[in-house]
Amino acid sequence: MTRALLAFDLDDTLAPSKSPLPPRMAEALRGLLDVHDVCVISGGNFEQFDMQLLGGLDATEEQLARLHLMPTCGTRYMRYRDGSWDPVYIRDLSEEERTRATSALTEEARRLGLWESEPWGEIIEDRGSQITFSALGQQAPLEAKKAWDPDGSKKESLRAAVAERLPDLEVRSGGSTSVDITRKGVDKAYGIAELAEHTGIEIGQMLFVGDRLDPGGNDYPVTRLGIDTHAVGGWEDTAAFVEQYVEQAGEQ
Repeated sequence: MTRALLAFDLDDTLAPSKSPLPPRMAEALRGLLDVHDVCVISGGNFEQFDMQLLGGLDATEEQLARLHLMPTCGTRYMRYRDGSWDPVYIRDLSEEERTRATSALTEEARRLGLWESEPWGEIIEDRGSQITFSALGQQAPLEAKKAWDPDGSKKESLRAAVAERLPDLEVRSGGSTSVDITRKGVDKAYGIAELAEHTGIEIGQMLFVGDRLDPGGNDYPVTRLGIDTHAVGGWEDTAAFVEQYVEQAGEQ
């Protein structure tokens, strides 16, 4: 079945965590952008999208015009217009909300013994519409991140403790070592719903592809929209799926 739009998670779906888009994936995405619209939605900020996705995509102006970027779980929506990426909307947290979120993450991480003394980069990043805690730092190597909390218990203990302190905000697990804080009700389902409203593309005409569609995973919230989904185990699975999808679309 050909869709009007395919939506993708970024980390470990289109590219290894915090790493550039592999050449095979870039080629597959370009082929997909020739067929129809593509959305990428992730907890990362636009700068991460620029480094991780756009830097290696090598897309044409026409292809970029079909690309919808939703950083920080859709609290920002960016489109390519007249040679630059412009916001359709930006929904930032207030200064007071960002301050409370940062304090709660810092204090609870220290209390639980989860504050690293020698991280790879900043542990807490203020992304405007989202505050993100990265246990090992923003630039931690992939192998270190995989080894830090294999069963997710450390991250969950921090998430639960911070959520208790911030009942008016959304506190959820992000990537393998991260906890994200946004306004209440803001997750990837929020972003996809906003995408449908702004584009006029119905949810039933979309397909979401992600590596964490299991209950508790950061892609799982989209399932409550009734959107069709396709689970992958990594970017290689995604590349193979997209290649097959584009081939089948060309035959129709």
